[in-house]
Amino acid sequence: MSAPLLAIRDLTMRFGGLLAIDCVSFDVAPGAVTALIGPNGAGKTTLFNCLTGFYRPTAGNLILDTGGARRELAGLTGHRIARLGIARTFQNIRLFPRMTVLENLMVAQHTALMRASVFSIAGLLSLASYRRAEKEAIDRARYWLDRVGLLSRANAEAGSLAYGQQRRLEIVRALCTEPRLLCLDEPAAGLNATESGELARFLRGLTTELGIAVLLIEHDMSVVMGVSDRIVVLDYGRKIAEGTPAEIRADKAVIAAYLGEPAAAVA
Repeated sequence: MSAPLLAIRDLTMRFGGLLAIDCVSFDVAPGAVTALIGPNGAGKTTLFNCLTGFYRPTAGNLILDTGGARRELAGLTGHRIARLGIARTFQNIRLFPRMTVLENLMVAQHTALMRASVFSIAGLLSLASYRRAEKEAIDRARYWLDRVGLLSRANAEAGSLAYGQQRRLEIVRALCTEPRLLCLDEPAAGLNATESGELARFLRGLTTELGIAVLLIEHDMSVVMGVSDRIVVLDYGRKIAEGTPAEIRADKAVIAAYLGEPAAAVA
């Protein structure tokens, strides 16, 4: 069995007297989809915020395999975590609505372009090294737009896109950073059944074709069950189950959490 890409160990997050995450541990395998599910308020987005540097965990470890070395993420800033190969989206779409679709994807590559420009010098002088990096960034953006059917809208304002298109744009903007782990916070929210099915197929393609690991928060169980290799279930900040989709579907503790019934009462 291969080593995990991400090992979460005894992760705990307190906000004063509120215990939002209670000693949670699980692994994210490389090149696989791991879903994180649970009722509202279970601690899912809080865990994402700890993982991506928005919160500093109260206790526990977040250990990322960076390809030859294992790095502790707890305590690192968000931009340092992003540079180690983790990208995320949010529950609420956070595009730059007045920028074009293409410009939104170029912004995601700003750090790489700044390095190539030697912090503007090479860009101002239009040196060959910067022109090459800029072309690569544009090609990467166009590749991802083509993958999600948005290439024809490259010059449209992002705010003019339909809701489902904006969801797809936000995902490929994250992918333009070339992550090894993509964290998606409710990417199917607001999508119709057809769009949700397309999203599931796209996510599966990321893992099978490109080897990108996906950590997914989602309430749409058709997406979760259809695309996940492994599912972790939280309830009131605690992990109550972990397993394959078939195992989770039949787990009495999971059924109780979603129905709001004591586990012992579920037949």
